[in-house]
Amino acid sequence: MEAQKLSFGLSSTLSTSPIQNRKNPIFKIPSFSYTSPNNLTLKGFFLKPHFSFSPKVLPLPTKKIFQCTNCLQGIEKEFVTIPNNCVSKELKKKKLAVFVSGGGSNFRSIYEATIEGTVHGEVAVLVTNKLDCGGAKYAREQGIPVILFPKAKDTSEGLSEEDLVGALRTYNIDFILLAGYLKLIPTELVQAFPRSIFNIHPSLLPAFGGKGYYGMKVHKAVIASGARYSGPTIHYVDEHYDTGRILAQRVVPVLANDTADTLAARVLQEEHKLYVEVAAALCEERIVWRQDGVPLIQSKEDPNHYK
Repeated sequence: MEAQKLSFGLSSTLSTSPIQNRKNPIFKIPSFSYTSPNNLTLKGFFLKPHFSFSPKVLPLPTKKIFQCTNCLQGIEKEFVTIPNNCVSKELKKKKLAVFVSGGGSNFRSIYEATIEGTVHGEVAVLVTNKLDCGGAKYAREQGIPVILFPKAKDTSEGLSEEDLVGALRTYNIDFILLAGYLKLIPTELVQAFPRSIFNIHPSLLPAFGGKGYYGMKVHKAVIASGARYSGPTIHYVDEHYDTGRILAQRVVPVLANDTADTLAARVLQEEHKLYVEVAAALCEERIVWRQDGVPLIQSKEDPNHYK
């Protein structure tokens, strides 16, 4: 159904009371209204008013992302011309919690993508089992809160499973992204955030996955097996290691002269790209579920195509 009228921004008048100014006793923000030939109406305000004022008295409109629910194209503009077959909705930034145990290179890629705007989300908190790891250090440098989990046996620091769930809810977390986190996720957390926890694994699952398969151990096993292909897998997290539904994969060829180190380096490059793409799809609500329970990523450019 064609949308007959869409309104962006705030109301047609921001303030009805006069604002005193030495040169201009009374003023209003200039507004506009445009009606296209097909009766599509847009209303809004100019972002650069022809006067200055105190933000405490009259704040400026802010940028928002609007997404067409039919074509999935998000546009970060104040005023947009919407195609006839589009139905718009505002996309709110998703709150992300990232879990790390090591250097956190995937965490850095995701965080940088949120800053650049590639991912329409915000890393609200980092969770780690090693407060001195590189990922935790980087988070503190960026002003991101760091939580220790699980609770260490020889110290009073750290949160219990129940406290962690409560803390993440306090941060209004939408999605949890495991990025090199080596601890098994507790059942309490999986149940508290259904279909919202994801992990990246450095092999093409279900091959070379499960308990004991992590880091360089995975790449050594791939080389030793004679497998011709490897690559990262992003999957939903359940109560077991690497058994959740697969969401995305990226194929990396295993070269004849590869070592575990050279293969790991090439797989890691693809991990960074793939995790950002998946995080962007999550934040843009482009995950759909097939009738048989398989999750798919809907293409941003073509909603009839799935990655």
